[in-house]
Amino acid sequence: MLQTFEPAHSTPLHYANAASAPLSTSVASSVNSMAKPDATMSAPNRHRILIVTGPAGCGKSTVARFLADRYGYDYIEGDEFHPPANIEKMSLNIPLDDADRWDWLILLRDQALAALNKGAKGVVVTCSALKKKYRDVIRTARIYDSDPNAAVHFIYLRASMETLLARVGARQGHYMKDSMVKSQFAALEEPGKDEVEGLKDVEIVDVKGTQLEVEKLASTAVDRILAQEERAGASPI
Repeated sequence: MLQTFEPAHSTPLHYANAASAPLSTSVASSVNSMAKPDATMSAPNRHRILIVTGPAGCGKSTVARFLADRYGYDYIEGDEFHPPANIEKMSLNIPLDDADRWDWLILLRDQALAALNKGAKGVVVTCSALKKKYRDVIRTARIYDSDPNAAVHFIYLRASMETLLARVGARQGHYMKDSMVKSQFAALEEPGKDEVEGLKDVEIVDVKGTQLEVEKLASTAVDRILAQEERAGASPI
């Protein structure tokens, strides 16, 4: 269950609920309709990769599974693709460096493309993607797509370090420790205006609310991505 907390940083960027009415009791009444996309919703015929990002404990897996189920996309849990050496380092409270992450990021990108090539209409991937250069590795999926027609978008889950520590501390038997959360938070480069407003492939979701509220914001963000692609002239499925 996602917990309530305050935003990690005070500088607002572009939140997923920026164009939406404030959440209220209407959120609870919409829970059944959120389970699957509306029957009238159309989506451009593109190879879509959604990367749910953020530090450990922000709720990536919960949100990603929800989105994969809602839109009928394949789901890839990024942590499952860390090599044993990376897992050993993290279990020993040794932060991963760029060299440790590089092959992992490429593997996740290639796994997403492989799923698309096997017929998936979309893929949701969990990946911390803490730095812009890490996100850039995923962005190059378009180059390697056989169409090439891969549309990569990031759903960044914004959280405070206090909440991240509380959540990770509640996990049983997980290799991620408090010190690793702190190191990830220190290394974090939140998506800036160059990505949100320039590249226009990042949606920021503030996860201070309940699980239902966060899922609502995340699905609103993805719906906006689909609408933007339709306006750009892509053919509907």
